[in-house]
Amino acid sequence: MSDANRADALLAQLPRHGRGRLKVFLGAAPGVGKTYAMLQAAHRQLRQGVRVLAGIVETHGRAETELLLNGLAQQPLLRSQYRGMTLEEMDLDGLLAAAPALALVDELAHSNAPGSRHAKRWQDVQELLAAGIDVYTTVNVQHLESLNDRIRGITGVQVRETLPDWVLQEAFELVLIDLPPRELLERLRDGKVYVPEQARAAIDAFFSQTNLTALRELAMQTAAAQVDSDLAQVYRQQGQAAPALRGRLLVGVDGDAQAERLVRHASQVAERRHLPWSLVHVDDGQGLGEKARGELQSAQQLAERLGGEVVSLRAGEVARTLLQHAVERRASVVLVGQSRRRSWRRLFNGGVAPRLLREAHGLEISVLDSQTLPEQVQARPPAAPRWRDYGLALAATLLASAVAWGVGSVLALPNISLIFLMAVLLVAVRSSMGPALACAVSSFLAYDYLFIAPSFSLSIQREEDVLTLVFFLLMATLTGQLAARQRRQLQALRDTQEETGALLDLSRRLTAATDRQAVLSVASQYLEGWHGLQLCLLGRDSQDQGRWQVEVGGPLVFSEPEQAAADWAWQHDQAAGHGTGTLPSGRWWWWPLSAEDGPLALLGVSAMAGAEVTAQHRRLLSALSQPLAQALTRARLAEHLEAARLHGETEQLRSALLASVSHDLRTPLTAMRGSIDSLLTLDEVLSKADRHELLEGTRDEAERLDRYIQNLLDMTRLGHGSLKLARDWVAPADIVGSALSRLRAVLAPLQVQVHVAEPLPLLYVHAALIEQALVNVLENAARFSPVGAVLTVAAQVVEGELCLAVGDQGPGIPEAERSKIFDMFYTAARGDRGGQGTGLGLAICQGMVGAHGGRVSVTDGAGGQGTCMTLHLPLPAQPPQAIE
Repeated sequence: MSDANRADALLAQLPRHGRGRLKVFLGAAPGVGKTYAMLQAAHRQLRQGVRVLAGIVETHGRAETELLLNGLAQQPLLRSQYRGMTLEEMDLDGLLAAAPALALVDELAHSNAPGSRHAKRWQDVQELLAAGIDVYTTVNVQHLESLNDRIRGITGVQVRETLPDWVLQEAFELVLIDLPPRELLERLRDGKVYVPEQARAAIDAFFSQTNLTALRELAMQTAAAQVDSDLAQVYRQQGQAAPALRGRLLVGVDGDAQAERLVRHASQVAERRHLPWSLVHVDDGQGLGEKARGELQSAQQLAERLGGEVVSLRAGEVARTLLQHAVERRASVVLVGQSRRRSWRRLFNGGVAPRLLREAHGLEISVLDSQTLPEQVQARPPAAPRWRDYGLALAATLLASAVAWGVGSVLALPNISLIFLMAVLLVAVRSSMGPALACAVSSFLAYDYLFIAPSFSLSIQREEDVLTLVFFLLMATLTGQLAARQRRQLQALRDTQEETGALLDLSRRLTAATDRQAVLSVASQYLEGWHGLQLCLLGRDSQDQGRWQVEVGGPLVFSEPEQAAADWAWQHDQAAGHGTGTLPSGRWWWWPLSAEDGPLALLGVSAMAGAEVTAQHRRLLSALSQPLAQALTRARLAEHLEAARLHGETEQLRSALLASVSHDLRTPLTAMRGSIDSLLTLDEVLSKADRHELLEGTRDEAERLDRYIQNLLDMTRLGHGSLKLARDWVAPADIVGSALSRLRAVLAPLQVQVHVAEPLPLLYVHAALIEQALVNVLENAARFSPVGAVLTVAAQVVEGELCLAVGDQGPGIPEAERSKIFDMFYTAARGDRGGQGTGLGLAICQGMVGAHGGRVSVTDGAGGQGTCMTLHLPLPAQPPQAIE
C-alpha cells in the first residue's frame, strides 16, 4: 500500500476542520430501544463534563424514556399551525445559537413541517454538524432510501420518510440496537411501544413475526456493511492492503416505472461490492412522454441523493452506447431492467438486455426483473400519435404508387419495388421508426395490389411472388429501421455539437473577459438563449453585505422565501430553493458560484409559465457554473493584483513625495526665515539697499515656494482625474507674454529672445493650464542655463499644430535620459544650477498638454548646444470671428 493511501486513511479518521461528529443509533423497528440507548449515552457524556442539549426527543409516552430525559437540558420546540393542527418541530436556529458540544436529535428521517428551512430533519443535522456540533440521532432501517423497495416488498407498506444512505455512511459511529422479535412483540402487547389499541393494529399490519425478522436481518446487514468499511479503513491506516475498489457499476435506466426501483437496487449492489456507480440514460432520439420524463427525472434525483453519478448520453443505439461508456469508465458491472415496453422493437433488435448479453466481453451484465407489485400496476396511456408523420407515410406511399404505375410499362417488376423502397427511406429519414414501418406495410400492400398478378387484388397466384413480397417487406423494414437510426444519431450528434459548441464559445469568451462586469456581460448574453427559463446572477452589495444586488437578469424584488433560500445557499455554499430539500416554497432554484474561500455570485433559475426546470437543465447549469466561477475568480484575482499594484505605486509615490518635499520645500523656507531674522535683528544697522535686497530675496523664495505647492496641487489633480478643462479661445501670444511676465525675476540673468509668428490661429484650450505648462518649461530651462546665456521662445504653426518651443544654452540632455525627464521626482544635475526642484514640473507639463490632446518633445538646441523643448498643441477649426 502506498504512503499516500495510508495518510488519507489516517486523515479520514480525524474530524474535518470545524465539523462535528455524527453518532447513529440504528434499529430494525420502532420500540427496540434506540432513544433509550441514545439518552443513556448522552448521560455518560454529561458526567464527563460535555455540554449536552436535547434538540428534540420523542418519548412516545414511555415512562422509562421520559425518566432518562430528566436532567438533560432541552431546547424549546417551535410550534406552528398547519391545516388546523399545531405542529412542533426542532428549533434549529436556537440550537445553532446555543452551540452545545453535543445535540440530541431523535428520528433522523422525520419530515419537517411545511414552511421549515429544510424539508427533512437529516438536513437540519447536516447544518448542525457543519457548525461544529456533535450529534446523537436515531433511525430505523426501513427509512434508508436504497431499501425502500425491499421494505415495501416485505411489509406491503410504502415508507414515505426516507433519507439517503450516504448520511449513515458519513457517520463517525454506528450503533446497532437489537431486540429479538419475540421480545419486541411482548413489549407491544404490554403497551410499552404504543397504547393498547394502536399496538393491536400495529401487530396486525406491520409488526408481524415475519416482518420483524426480515427487518432485523436488514438492520444487521446495514451494520455489517458499516463494520466492513471500518475494518477496511483500519487496514489502510496500518499500511496493509485493503479491499480495493474494482471497476464501476453502471445502471442504465429509461423513463419507465422501474427506474427508481432499479436505482435503489444498484445502490445496494454498489455498497455491498464497494463500487462507485453511475446512472446512465441514453437518449436515442425517441421523444419521452410527460410521465416518462417525470419518472426519469425522479430516478436521476434519487441517484444523486444515494451518492451516484448521473450521466446523460445521446446516440441511436442504446446497448452499444452503454458498452462504449462502460469501456471508457472502466466499469465492471452493467445493470439494466427487463422492460416490457416496445415489444415490437425487440422483434428486430432483440432489446437492450439481450444485446448487452451478446456483445459484452469481460463485463458482468445483470438484468433486474420488471415484475411489479399489484398496487403499482397502472395502465399506461398510449403515446399521442404523430398524425403528421403518419400522413407523410401515406402520402409517400401514394406518390410511389403513382410513379411506379407511370413507369410500370418501361421497368421490369423487380425494379418497381425500388421506388417503394425509396419512399420508405424518405419517410424514415424525415420522421421516425413508427411511420417508416407504416410506410413499409402500406407499400407492401400497394405493390401487391397493383403489380403482383392478378392485378387489383391482394391474392397471389405464383409461389415465387410470395417470396418476392416477403423479401420486399423485409428489406423495406430494415431500410426504414437503418434510416431512422441514422437520423436519430445525426440529431443526437447535432444536439451534442450545439451544446458543446455553446460551452466552448462561452469558455472562450469568458477567457477574454478581464473584469467582473465583462464576465457578467458574457454570462448575460449566454443565458438569454435559454427558452422557457428565467435566469439571473446575484451578488452581494459592496456597500451593504446584507443586501442582494441583481447583476444579470431576474426580478428586482424577491419574496421572503426566495430571499431566505438565497441567503442560505450563500452562507452554506449549497443549492437551495425550489426543487431542493431546503426552503423549497419559492419559485427560484439557487446555485452558488464558488471559489476556495466562498461564493462569488449566486445563479438563480426559475421556470416560466408552462415550462419546468428538468434534471437536464440542472446538469447543464451545473456545468456552466464551473467556467463562470473560474472566470469570476480570475476577475477578482486581477482586481486584487491591480489594487496591490496601485497600492505599491502609491506607497512609492508617497515615499518619494515626502523625501522631495522635506528638502525642496524646506530650502525656500530656510532662506525666508534667514532674511526675516536679519531684518528683525539688524534692522537699524542695515542700509536701505540691504533691506530691499533681503525683502526681494524673501519674495523670490516665497514665489518659488508657491510654485512648488502649485505643482504639488496640479499633480494631485492630475493623479485623481479631477482636472477640469474650462476651454476658451485664446491667442498664443497672450499665453507667451503672461508666462514671461510671471518669471521676470527668474529670467532676469538671461537674454530672452521671443519669436512669435504673425498671424497665429487661436487656441481652444484652458489658458491657465497651458500657461502653467509653459512656465514649467521656461523655469526648467532657466535653471540649467548659465548666467548671460540666450533663452529663445518661439511660437509657430508646423504641420497643423501650434508649437511653443523653448531653447536654452545649457549642458543639454543625453538621448538616454530624454524619456526619463517627464517622470515624477526625476531631477538631473547639470553644473552649478542643476539639481534643484521637486522633479514635478515637467511631469505636470506633460500631463496638462496631454489633457488637451497634445504632446511634449525634446530635441537638441540651436547649433547642437543646449536643449529645445516644444509643446505641440492641436489646432481645431477656427471660430467665425477669428476667420473674419
